[in-house]
Amino acid sequence: YGLASRLRDTRRLSFLVSYIASKKIHTEPQLSAALEYVRSHPLDPIDTVDFERECGVGVIVTPEQIEEAVEAAINRHRPQLLVERYHFNMGLLMGEARAVLKWADGKMIKNEVDMQVLHLLGPKLEADLEKKFKVAKARLEETDRRTAKDVVENGETADQTLSLMEQLRGEALKFHKPGENYKTPGYVVTPHTMNLLKQHLEITGGQVRTRFPPEPNGILHIGHAKAINFNFGYAKANNGICFLRFDDTNPEKEEAKFFTAICDMVAWLGYTPYKVTYASDYFDQLYAWAVELIRRGLAYVCHQRGEELKGHNTLPSPWRDRPMEESLLLFEAMRKGKFSEGEATLRMKLVMEDGKMDPVAYRVKYTPHHRTGDKWCIYPTYDYTHCLCDSIEHITHSLCTKEFQARRSSYFWLCNALDVYCPVQWEYGRLNLHYAVVSKRKILQLVATGAVRDWDDPRLFTLTALRRRGFPPEAINNFCARVGVTVAQTTMEPHLLEACVRDVLNDTAPRAMAVLESLRVIITNFPAAKSLDIQVPNFPADETKGFHQVPFAPIVFIERTDFKEEPEPGFKRLAWGQPVGLRHTGYVIELQHVVKGPSGCVESLEVTCRRADAGEKPKAFIHWVSQPLMCEVRLYERLFQHKNPEDPTEVPGGFLSDLNLASLHVVDAALVDCSVALAKPFDKFQFERLGYFSVDPDSHQGKRRGLTLAQGGVKWCNHSSLWPQTTGLKLFSCLS
Repeated sequence: YGLASRLRDTRRLSFLVSYIASKKIHTEPQLSAALEYVRSHPLDPIDTVDFERECGVGVIVTPEQIEEAVEAAINRHRPQLLVERYHFNMGLLMGEARAVLKWADGKMIKNEVDMQVLHLLGPKLEADLEKKFKVAKARLEETDRRTAKDVVENGETADQTLSLMEQLRGEALKFHKPGENYKTPGYVVTPHTMNLLKQHLEITGGQVRTRFPPEPNGILHIGHAKAINFNFGYAKANNGICFLRFDDTNPEKEEAKFFTAICDMVAWLGYTPYKVTYASDYFDQLYAWAVELIRRGLAYVCHQRGEELKGHNTLPSPWRDRPMEESLLLFEAMRKGKFSEGEATLRMKLVMEDGKMDPVAYRVKYTPHHRTGDKWCIYPTYDYTHCLCDSIEHITHSLCTKEFQARRSSYFWLCNALDVYCPVQWEYGRLNLHYAVVSKRKILQLVATGAVRDWDDPRLFTLTALRRRGFPPEAINNFCARVGVTVAQTTMEPHLLEACVRDVLNDTAPRAMAVLESLRVIITNFPAAKSLDIQVPNFPADETKGFHQVPFAPIVFIERTDFKEEPEPGFKRLAWGQPVGLRHTGYVIELQHVVKGPSGCVESLEVTCRRADAGEKPKAFIHWVSQPLMCEVRLYERLFQHKNPEDPTEVPGGFLSDLNLASLHVVDAALVDCSVALAKPFDKFQFERLGYFSVDPDSHQGKRRGLTLAQGGVKWCNHSSLWPQTTGLKLFSCLS
């Protein structure tokens, strides 16, 4: 049964059955070795002497040998066994004995382990029957995960337990070695396979080769970050190379800005392609191979319309069996522009795994190509192009998301039909996020309706949007590492990504002080004739990282919410009879007078100050600014109200009806201390007690009016001794 369920190449069936029937192969280890041997020799004549040596045929393992191997393993672990007793991992003992006696029967080893352990420990006690307590260990591991030093460079983490590199070195998925494609389940071996693999190894030298093949018709999103980390990371982890190949086979949807943005995002995440290539580089070769397919009777020109080809239960083409010579003439006519769009296609003669019959290889499109101009009016499809470009570039591991699994059979079929090197396609699970849409079509709808400004609106989860929002690339790589190498599709909560962002920014974003809704405070007994210079640590937890200087003048601004005339129970900030400390100054202020306007709204406060060490310690210390810069700050919330805005059962009205109208809040007159005045685009700060902010790339340094900082953003006013100065920054809110 084991042979029948695991043997892929039935040509070896009778050979292996004869060994089993004669009891020359009679254990599971021998069967596994035999199956591995025939996989490694798919076409060669079997050398029976070599085969029997590799499979342990004729090797006799005596009970005495098993007893000695088990006894040696127990002696190595005796102290731990005596402490843990029956909670000890007995599989470790069996594994060590099996390593010494490769061809021993597993049941015999297990029985010997059970007997010797019983002799050593005696019968099980009541404590031995209790379940092993694992909670403390699990919590410790989780703590280690959260406090790990995260990604530094090129997707690699310093913490080995979280390292995506370690996962991609084979800990999570066991891939084939270069040149051993035939060992992969489902891989199709032909009479040419071994020679082609030999030539492949001569070209690559046994090097791992991967590729990241985006379509240049949109901006990359968070799901692509996993694909980038997987493809580039797997190559890097195994001392290989990774191509960045643009699948530019649909000129109608491709734009130059998308090519540039994709290259920028790959570099931003820390990866450098071995080579940037284009599917269009190979158009001549792809066309020649299409002609060869027709000559071999494996492709034909069809005149069914696009609507007739949609779905899986399409009617068979009445042109499927047209003469090869006729298809050659018609395909040449397609190339010369003698058919209108949709009037003719080239189709391949195969049935895909999902039941789709005869996928299209070429179609007519009268759109100039960004690289080839008007040279071509027929363009290959993904199903035709993908595997052949992989073959041309001698890719060893074609890593795709799970939805491409249905194309695996056509991938193998096409390479073998043309007798060219056939790579191996491996699938992994997509990465999705709740409260997000990443479809290019739907993002275009959001832009068209004005729900977001563009592809890089910080409320989206495109990579350009995340960069503009201030998310560091290290944090995104960390997030991909924490998600791990999964085969199943993964949908994560956004707060898990945000946790990775905080981990990085906590160590890299210097502190500053900002006030979003300001209240003017006049210190009537200010202790100096002019403003004081206060040294503020850039990172309070590590003062070795330096300080910045901020002015402390008789007029300061505090958050309006840090003062209440009639405080509720538990309010610890400024109120009548309740002084409060000003962070970093060493002073405490106490309320003396409240100044109100005609409407009764509090306009300013008059306070007195004293040294913090000259009296009772206040209940709280609050942030403040003095002689600040005025900014416009943009604060962001989730763009959608429901977890799955594209799910009609959750949002019957469609994703556009699920928009959170309060997803953007603009603070027109926020104040920030002068330490950020010279910040450059994408510089990041942690505004104390508020959150992380990033300088927006559309900032204009040096202008005096109408400028914006962005958490979101900030506008500055003209200089005065009492009111904020101007600068030229825009700041976005990263995270609260």
